Amino acid sequence: MKNCGFSFETSYLNLPEQFYTKLRTDIVDSPEMVILNHTLAETMGLDFSELTDSEKSELFSGNKLPVGSTPFAQAYAGHQFGYFSILGDGRAHLLGEHITAGGLRLDIQFKGSGRTPYSRGGDGKAALGPMLREYIISEALYHLDVPTTRSLAVVKTGEQVIRQSVLSGAILTRVASSHLRVGTFEYAANQLDKKALELLMNYTIERHYPEILENTNKALSLIKAVMEKQAELIVHWMRVGFIHGVMNTDNMTVTGETIDYGPCAFMDRYDPMTVFSSIDRMGRYAYANQANIAQWNLARFAETLLQFIDNDLNKAANLAEETINQFSEIYSRKWISMMKTKLGLFGSYSEDQQLVIDLLDWMKKSKADYTNTFFLLSQLEMPNGKHYEQNEFKEWYLRWYKRLNKNTKSLKESYRLMRTVNPVVIPRNHNVESVLEAANTNDFKPFVDFLAVLKKPYIDRPSIKPFQSLPIPSNKIYQTFCGT
Repeated sequence: MKNCGFSFETSYLNLPEQFYTKLRTDIVDSPEMVILNHTLAETMGLDFSELTDSEKSELFSGNKLPVGSTPFAQAYAGHQFGYFSILGDGRAHLLGEHITAGGLRLDIQFKGSGRTPYSRGGDGKAALGPMLREYIISEALYHLDVPTTRSLAVVKTGEQVIRQSVLSGAILTRVASSHLRVGTFEYAANQLDKKALELLMNYTIERHYPEILENTNKALSLIKAVMEKQAELIVHWMRVGFIHGVMNTDNMTVTGETIDYGPCAFMDRYDPMTVFSSIDRMGRYAYANQANIAQWNLARFAETLLQFIDNDLNKAANLAEETINQFSEIYSRKWISMMKTKLGLFGSYSEDQQLVIDLLDWMKKSKADYTNTFFLLSQLEMPNGKHYEQNEFKEWYLRWYKRLNKNTKSLKESYRLMRTVNPVVIPRNHNVESVLEAANTNDFKPFVDFLAVLKKPYIDRPSIKPFQSLPIPSNKIYQTFCGT
C-alpha cells in the first residue's frame, strides 16, 4: 500500500516498556469507509487521493497498517468518579507519532480496534454511533476554537458489537498532540519506580513544554504549565456550553486538549447544574462543577510529582498545595474575561462582573437558551421572544447597553467581538441524535450535511436556522452514554 505521506517516529516507545504493550490491531472481515477528514489530512501532509475506497478501508480498519507504524496500547491509571483504578487502552491502539513537514508531532490512534491487556473483560470494540458522535463533537469543538483532539476517519468493521442492543462495529482514527494523561502519571507513581516517573516527567516537558527545561524546579513548573492549559480549556467549554460528562483523571490530558467524547453534550436552556451522563447520578461533572473538578484532578497530578518538587516531602506538599490553590484565581480571571468578550465589553468597570452574574441568573430563572441568547445579543437590537419580554431582562439590557457605551472602542467593534466568540450554531443534542439514527440505517447524508453546518459556527446564514431550534419539549430526560 502507498505510504500516503505518513512519517512515523514514535518517541513514546523510548519510555520503559511498563508504559505500553506492543500488539497488533484486530483484523476485520468487511471494512467499509464511512468518512475521511480530507481537510485535516491535508494539514497533516497526508494524501489519500490515489487510494481506492477498498484500500482506504483496509488502512483505517488496521487490516493494512501504514509504513513505519508500531501499534501499541498505553498503560495508565485514573480516578474515576473519585475512585482510583489501574486502567489503560482497553480498545485502542496507538500507531505512532506522525511528524508533519513543519515538525509538528501528532499521535495517531485507532479506537475500537480490538482487545488489549488493559481491556478488563471488555470486547475491545466500538459501535458506529459513539465513534460518529466523537467525530461530530471533536470536529465541532475544533471549529468553535476549543482545544481538542481531532477525528481523521471512521470506518465500519462489518462486525456486530453488543451494548444495550446489537450494533454495527466501527473504528475511529483519532489525532492528538499526545495521549499523555494525568492518569499516565498516576500509573507511574503507583506502579513503577522513581526513575520511570522521572523519565515520564522529562519526556512530557521535552515534548510539550520545552520552555521550562532549564527551570530550577521542573516539576513545579510543569504543574503550573498544565494548570494554565486546563484553566484555558475549561473556560472554552463554559463559553460554548459544553459538558464533558466524565472528567476522570484518565480523561484529562497534560496538553489541555479535550479528549474522550463519551457522555458529552451541549447545554440548551441555561442551568449551571446540567448533567446529561447516565452514569453521573450525583452531578459530579455538571456544567458548573467542571472548573472545580479540573482543580481536583490537578491536585492528583501534583501528588505524583512531590518527590521531584523537594526532597522534604512536607515542604513539597506545601509548595504543590500553594500552586494548586492558585487555580481558582487563574480560572476566575480567565472566566470573567471570556464572559466580557461574550458581552462585547472592552476595558474594566466595577459593574462588569455583576452584569454577567445578573444575566446568568436571569437565564437560569427564565430557562433561556444559552447559545441563542448570546447570539441574539450580538444582533444590534433587542432580542425578540417571550423570554426577552420580561421586565427583568429589559432592565438588564438597558444596563448592558449603557455599559457598552463606556467602551473605549465603538459599538461596531463590540458586536464584531461578540460574533467571534458567540456561536450561531452548536451540535445540539437532538440534532446529533437525529443524524446518528440516520447513520445507523446507512443514511450518512444528514451526518455529512450536519458537519458542513458545524464547520462555520460563527457565520449566520439561512441554512443553519433548523439547527438553532431547541428540541421539542418532552417528559423524557435526555441522557448520554459512554459507549463501552
